[in-house]
Amino acid sequence: MTRQWTIIGLALGMLFVANGDARQQQPADQNVETATTTPDDNAIEDVSLVPGETVENSDQQTPIFRSGINYVRVDATVTDEEGNPVLDLTADDFEIYEDGVQQEIDSFQLIQVDQLPSLAEDPLVEVGRRRSDQERAASQADVRVFVIFLDDYHVRQGNSLRARQLLVEFLENSLIPTDLVGVMFPLMPLEAVRLTRNHQAVIDAVNSFEGVKYRYFVRNQFESAYNHYPTEVVERMRNDVSLSALKGLMIYLGSMREGRKSVLLVSEGYSNYVPPQMRAMNATTGVDPAMNPARYDPFAGNDSMEEVASFFQQDEIISDLRRVFRTATRFNTSIYTLDPRGLAAQEFDVSDPTIAFQTNARQLRRTQDTLRILSEETDGRAIINQNDFAPGLQQMLDDSNAYYLLGYNSTLRATDGEFHEIEVRVGRPQVNLRARKGYWAITELDVQRSLRAASDEPPRAVDVALGTLSEQRRGQLVRTWFGSSRADNGKTRIRFVWEPVSERGRRGAQASRILVTAMGDNGGAYFRGRVPESVGPGRGTTRDRVSSSSAGASIEFEADPGVMQVSLAIEGESGEVLDRDRDEISVPDFTTPEIVFSTPFFVRARNALEYRQISGDWTISPTASRSFRRTDYLLVRFNAYAAGGVVPEVRARLLNRLGDEMFPLTLRSASDEQPYQVEFLPSFLAPGEYLIELVAETPESEASELLAFRLGA
Repeated sequence: MTRQWTIIGLALGMLFVANGDARQQQPADQNVETATTTPDDNAIEDVSLVPGETVENSDQQTPIFRSGINYVRVDATVTDEEGNPVLDLTADDFEIYEDGVQQEIDSFQLIQVDQLPSLAEDPLVEVGRRRSDQERAASQADVRVFVIFLDDYHVRQGNSLRARQLLVEFLENSLIPTDLVGVMFPLMPLEAVRLTRNHQAVIDAVNSFEGVKYRYFVRNQFESAYNHYPTEVVERMRNDVSLSALKGLMIYLGSMREGRKSVLLVSEGYSNYVPPQMRAMNATTGVDPAMNPARYDPFAGNDSMEEVASFFQQDEIISDLRRVFRTATRFNTSIYTLDPRGLAAQEFDVSDPTIAFQTNARQLRRTQDTLRILSEETDGRAIINQNDFAPGLQQMLDDSNAYYLLGYNSTLRATDGEFHEIEVRVGRPQVNLRARKGYWAITELDVQRSLRAASDEPPRAVDVALGTLSEQRRGQLVRTWFGSSRADNGKTRIRFVWEPVSERGRRGAQASRILVTAMGDNGGAYFRGRVPESVGPGRGTTRDRVSSSSAGASIEFEADPGVMQVSLAIEGESGEVLDRDRDEISVPDFTTPEIVFSTPFFVRARNALEYRQISGDWTISPTASRSFRRTDYLLVRFNAYAAGGVVPEVRARLLNRLGDEMFPLTLRSASDEQPYQVEFLPSFLAPGEYLIELVAETPESEASELLAFRLGA
């Protein structure tokens, strides 16, 4: 169950925001709301700035970047004993070791930000809305880049009011005109995050910040879909939404620039644990004392079982945080965490039920620990247990004022996806050195993607998937679909679905049923019968099942892995044969050691009421169509199998027809009885062709599947 909700929340937030229903989460100023392109999450190449090399680009000097899948860049901040930056070091003063092996430094640059830039002769021009404009501005090495992540799901309302007042003072008094600043909320799509020099727009966005921690009123369509769940489930989903958005922000900033980036995370920390006094079956309606006697028991939860549960749930959060900070280290982004509680004595306040002192203290400590972990693992700083935020915020600026950018080609050429420790040494006594602690290596799959030719042509797999959307042959009476999934004893379960094709103005006979004959390559019959029609004696197996409706019918039967020959005879109401078709189908083997997907299929609902009815109905037949209306509610169901009973980690995302990622999608985890389910409302998308990419990973392997579909008006 825990794993299920972890995956659900990972994408729901981004799906809803892309649907346009989270406008209230976005900054008030239009200038910080709009960007025209989506970041390329496949841009995994490490690059390094070659000092002194520039090229002409319009009227600006743009740095040349050195690229390579084994190139590693390291930011190093060196200060004296009084905290002042040391600026006279050379490349010969540094040594870099990766996993204990010394590396040769082949690029070196001192990055120094002028605190009093002269703008008299060359006035600054506001950064345009286009992504290319932001990239060009961010690529200047002497420009500081910051994004403020306002985690309203994990900040109380009162604390958010205090935080935004202090943040506004900081923004008004501490920034310089060249600083690029952005704002992000958990429900904001990445394409709406804009790096801007319009600092007043940033201030306006900060002034819209209002925390909703432990408040579960419905603010938008996304929240209406889950706020009625139990409190513990809602908290898990909020954690997943915030942390996945934070992870996406790391990737987005990494695609913007190779130098140092800073994210200011305003949050009170993360925890999956909810004390017994605050647990409700419906988070929106609150705790019902009749359903939860612990509501007024101050000692509830102050026992060993609750403490053990809290410990394991904290361990789950640490695992989720690991995904965030490993992404941050890969994309050279530092996270500075700001706890708006200030000098706090407890996690829960007087507006909450009376919580046992030990539980209260434990939760405060653990939520603060999550903030420390994020900052320490990303070379940032934690502004925690302080009522005066100014020194910590100023330190964030100072860390970006002067640092050395070092680069080297790793001799280890690691493509194992593991963490590799980096140690930077400086040959000068009595100085303090802070540098990146290491990096997460790319994988072999990343290498293959990075070596793909940079062109506007989609990858071959995308072309193949889009090829399944070929137009229906004119005059064809039915639309058919074959799918496969794992059965017992090494066999494969085949599912056949057909639907009548509705053509405007069609006259004549209509398809009523289909005679299906499925034969193995050894001549054995897997199934022969009419669909819909009961399976006759001696036909198929005892597990075969036929289901039908006015829109068509489906049948399931078992087959051996290999090649299957299928013959279809489309019959009219009187039994006359209207059309015939033959096909050869490859039946996959689900017993292989590699990860194997069952055939993904769509289930469509025409409206919200029908969606609520079918979203939990696992017996409903798939639709054979791949063309939908923008107002349809879509579900995609599938399974992913790995050897040895290992449960792979599965994720889903929406791609455009070029294969570029648009955003993650909602994913409900599989159970013993139910497959994975992607939940998707495409009303915000323009008519056209799209793909859903499904990815399954285990520590040993990775597999992906593409599912194409078409949207009409």
